[in-house]
Amino acid sequence: MIAFWVLAPIMVVAALGILFVRKAVHAALLLAVVMISLAVLYAVLDAPFLFAVQIIVYTGAILMLFLFVLMLVGVDASDSLVETIRGQRLLAWSAGIVFAVVLLVGLTQLTLGSAAGLDAANEGGNVQALADLLFSRYVFAFETTSALLITAAVGAMVLAHRERLTPKETQADIAARRVRDFGEKGAHLGPLPPPGVYARHNAVDTPALLPDGSPASASVSRVLAARGDIRSSAALADDVEELTGQRVSEMPETGGKDAATATSEEDVH
Repeated sequence: MIAFWVLAPIMVVAALGILFVRKAVHAALLLAVVMISLAVLYAVLDAPFLFAVQIIVYTGAILMLFLFVLMLVGVDASDSLVETIRGQRLLAWSAGIVFAVVLLVGLTQLTLGSAAGLDAANEGGNVQALADLLFSRYVFAFETTSALLITAAVGAMVLAHRERLTPKETQADIAARRVRDFGEKGAHLGPLPPPGVYARHNAVDTPALLPDGSPASASVSRVLAARGDIRSSAALADDVEELTGQRVSEMPETGGKDAATATSEEDVH
């Protein structure tokens, strides 16, 4: 009973927040509060299976599906101000008032007492007793819920579907576009050479080694070049000599600096 009196006000406030918040993402987060609180109440009432299902299926899966659909569809706050169906606001208010009246009538007929728990219902096991109720007394409600979930999934796919306005690029089209960009803008035809191919070094601050033994400036980020964090050939003399058989002093230099550092500084400026 203590858990109920603590969580019930939180659930009511979160449920009302779902109705009055403007952003759909905030409504989904408030719905998560309601679902988690309901799961705790299931655990208090000796229903471990419903507790696990509420957390794993509803909070962990279905609510994440809601958020995924919201991200795909891109629901905006302005959408709630546009009435796409004539009279939908009046019908919504009418249904809400009827639901509130039914809820109040049902609450007035309740009698408060101590919680009895589910010991009698769980004599043969909680999962077994629940399965017996679902597939016997409540089988039609269970199948209807399944149909509603399938309908919701199909609706999400329909809403997320977008018609392609332009034909999909083929490999030949991509290659032709890259060659055209190279001729017009000087863009690189393919991916830049990866950094870190100096013998035993594999790091982003180590320039790649070209076939002639000179460093490739394009293989290192220009941010590292601006900071002066690029490792020079002199610092890797042993590895370069071991890899190429050519001493570092014999390698091409640019203005007294390491080729990678000098060219990278030119790219930055």
